[in-house]
Amino acid sequence: MSHQPFTAAALRGAVDLSSLKRPAPPAGPASGAASTSADGAGLVIEGTDASIREVIAASDRHPVVMVLWSPRLQESADFVTTLGSVARRYGGRFQLVTVDVDANPTILQAFQVQAVPVSFAFVQSQPVPLFEGVQPEAQVAAVIDQVLQLAAQHGVTGTVPGGDGAAAEAGEPEPEQPLPPLHQKAFDAIEAGDLDTAAAAYREALAQSPADTDAKLGLAQVGLMQRTQGADLQAARAAAAAAPTDVDAQILVADLDLLGGHVEDAFLRLIDTVRVTADADRNKAREHLVELFEVVGVTDERVARARKSLMSALF
Repeated sequence: MSHQPFTAAALRGAVDLSSLKRPAPPAGPASGAASTSADGAGLVIEGTDASIREVIAASDRHPVVMVLWSPRLQESADFVTTLGSVARRYGGRFQLVTVDVDANPTILQAFQVQAVPVSFAFVQSQPVPLFEGVQPEAQVAAVIDQVLQLAAQHGVTGTVPGGDGAAAEAGEPEPEQPLPPLHQKAFDAIEAGDLDTAAAAYREALAQSPADTDAKLGLAQVGLMQRTQGADLQAARAAAAAAPTDVDAQILVADLDLLGGHVEDAFLRLIDTVRVTADADRNKAREHLVELFEVVGVTDERVARARKSLMSALF
């Protein structure tokens, strides 16, 4: 799914919503979305088969971002938490709707998704594909900025009623404490598209506190965004396919794959590059793979599996 700048052409109905039939009115409090109020108020709410049309209709008033996820997959649950954090930072400029696909088969069928998490935005009830897979928080924020710009072009500039109180009723965490000053400076710079300033802020934070893991992760994520800025995915893939031992070409595709949520593909590409290269080239591929481990998070199961594969490739 796209993480390129959006245009009005994006609002053409990329998803067929005709299968989302309006359900019968719920019989009582036990029906429908337990965490969604009658008017869909709330910063972070649950979407269900019974409520989804009303939730989408609210995008006539304010932008809506919807994430389809499954409690069976920890990475998708973690991504919902990431999106919730971003939603709270934007203070009601968009509404986040979380959909448990295991409990809502009609929505799953309508969007024809093959894997979760997957995310969409809605503006004036029209869907815009956002992400397939997990994304770094900085990249999520950058794309949300594009969604808000698109919404403004269509006159959708309302804010979400209910705010954090409704999110708390839905079982969401309380709003996070303010970011440390340098972290906030980096986040603001990312929102403004100034990646150099963001990287400098994270480096300064690390200089002050080398154990600052959030700054280390932020710097790695910003570096990923810098390296892929303006890159053409199809051209990069063609170049990498034509030169399997060109480490720089393989690194660029791996970065683009990671940015697009294809984490395991990115890891496998660099592990294969380690296998077919030697000396300085081999070490460069290995070091870059380790850097991507930092972007994803060293506790992620996919990182653990990739580390084992890397050791096998090296020895």
